[in-house]
Amino acid sequence: MLAFTYSRSEMVHDALYVIAKMKDFDMLPTIPTYNSLLYNMRHTDQVWSIYYEIKSIGSSQSDYTNSILVDGLCRQSRLEDALSVFQENERGDEFMPSVVLFNTLMTGFCKLGFLDTAKSFFCTMLKYGLLPDSYSYNILIHGLCMAGYMEEALGFTNDMERDGVGPDVVTYNIIAKGYHLLGLMSGAWETIRKMLSKGINPDSITYTMLVCGYCQTGNIKEAFKLQEEMLSKGFQLNTVSYGVLISSLCKIGQVSEALRLLYEMESIGLKPDIVTYSILIHGFCRTGEVQRAIQLYKEMSLKKIIPNSYAQSAILLGLCNKGMISEARTYFDSLTEREFPVDIILFNIMINKYAKLGCIGEAIQLYTRIFEKGISPSIVTFNSLIYGFCRIRKLEEAKRWLYHIEAHGMLPSVVTYTTLMNAYSVEENIDSMIELLLEMKIKGVEPSHITYTVLIKGLSKRLRLQECIQLLDHMYVSGISPDQITYNTLIQCFCKAQNLSKAFQLHDEMSLHNLQPTPVTYNVLINGLCVYGDLKDADRLLNILQERKVILRKVAYTTLIKAHCVKGSTDKAKSLFCQMRETGFEISVRDYSAVINRLCKRGLIIEAKEFFRMMIFDGISPDKEICAVMVEASNQGGDITFLCLMLCLMIKLGLLPDQSYC
Repeated sequence: MLAFTYSRSEMVHDALYVIAKMKDFDMLPTIPTYNSLLYNMRHTDQVWSIYYEIKSIGSSQSDYTNSILVDGLCRQSRLEDALSVFQENERGDEFMPSVVLFNTLMTGFCKLGFLDTAKSFFCTMLKYGLLPDSYSYNILIHGLCMAGYMEEALGFTNDMERDGVGPDVVTYNIIAKGYHLLGLMSGAWETIRKMLSKGINPDSITYTMLVCGYCQTGNIKEAFKLQEEMLSKGFQLNTVSYGVLISSLCKIGQVSEALRLLYEMESIGLKPDIVTYSILIHGFCRTGEVQRAIQLYKEMSLKKIIPNSYAQSAILLGLCNKGMISEARTYFDSLTEREFPVDIILFNIMINKYAKLGCIGEAIQLYTRIFEKGISPSIVTFNSLIYGFCRIRKLEEAKRWLYHIEAHGMLPSVVTYTTLMNAYSVEENIDSMIELLLEMKIKGVEPSHITYTVLIKGLSKRLRLQECIQLLDHMYVSGISPDQITYNTLIQCFCKAQNLSKAFQLHDEMSLHNLQPTPVTYNVLINGLCVYGDLKDADRLLNILQERKVILRKVAYTTLIKAHCVKGSTDKAKSLFCQMRETGFEISVRDYSAVINRLCKRGLIIEAKEFFRMMIFDGISPDKEICAVMVEASNQGGDITFLCLMLCLMIKLGLLPDQSYC
């Protein structure tokens, strides 16, 4: 009785000691005592010694004994041993298996993906005349759903109903989860509707799974509707559900709402973990609210939640992206000067920022500190340094870092080579670009579509148009899909070469390859027609795009307006300017200045004055440059009245006029 009590209380060592003493007095422990010991030790290798001891003393082991042993072996992923125990017992004369034993075996084999073996145990159970229970069916249905075999899983659900074992809420939750994992939320909802039609009420697991499903498919609105429904039925969201909702809100930029959910969690007694805080901190940093991220970081620390590198790197990156380099360096030093372990990510963020600013000295200094900290640099570290040297046009020094990469047992990545090739493209050093491409192929580094786009850009600068087209064809042959930037680069190249027909042919080719032309594509084409083609064709293209409701950028309008000003078509320029305003683009003094400058150069002073008045009417204050242009134009045209008005306006705006006009 003492050994049994110790065992049931999970005081395993005390139970083993008592059993050893019992043996000294020729006393045998009972099977329930051994079963209890076996259960508590099923996760360890000692499960075998207990089992063999039961067999050695000749005690009549129960079916529960076999089930515990098989369960323990399955939990340890020792499926062959579990199968051996089953087969050994099966050969015995007194073997009478139970549904529990078969369920245990099916669970073990399903968890490791051996579905066919699990199904064979199901059939064996029927051969022994045993009737599977709902748990038996749910085990197989769960295994099939996790493997994506939804049709077969639904078949077993139908078998349940046929055999009089009604599917329960667990069954429907499993089926719904299967659909959710495949991203088929309509199937999940259909399963829930079927469950409701049978009078089975959803539980908290059902709701949690649906909330997660809607969040993962981006349907946040429906997820919150379900949350309200859960609360109205007395259910409460768990930490997982809140975490998923918070993550989803952060992804769409609603970080303040996500923070409200965090405080709601705490108000109902749930404790947010480091993951939840890190997601929010990252969310605030992404939206540029670094100070709020730092405040949340401090709150987390006060609650004795140890920050992880994800939260720390988010704040550091946020400070860097805001241009707060001094603050970023101070924060970085505070993290790296402690005795706590520091990973390479923090160093990479700072090195990358210094490299982008051209501060290569600071970047190299941090690189040396990496080794002082006993950290190994990553390929990202080297790519940032190479970019830094490329930015300050020290290309030979940048190229030498390829050897540093190999010295640390790494291979340069596609980003490494593309960064170098882009720098050589700027220098129009085509030979070095080709040399790097060949080196990539020798080392087994596959070029990306960005690599080819950089090559095309380099070749286009030298007007090697035929080679550009050959590279495009080679991309398709190699199974690499060009993107819009690739085509935009090519289109611009042919526009500059005054081959507008080829430029439009490439535009049409984009659609054939299911690539939607971007606003940049049309900016390039409109500019090409304005500079190298017929301005009427540019106007026609704009009209066609407007009729098709194609979204354009302001530069498409300003390009046409400038072209019409140069040509002297002031009415058309004014019409386009008004269209630009009506479209909702923000009009600046620079937009007016560009038009007025061109009109004045053409001697169209009256029209320039009209645009100047439009600017004043729009509430845009002229700058000194535009005033100087208008004063000069009025002076040359002999319009003393307008000249005086301009001088008065300049004095009023604090723009002191040149003394020669006074």
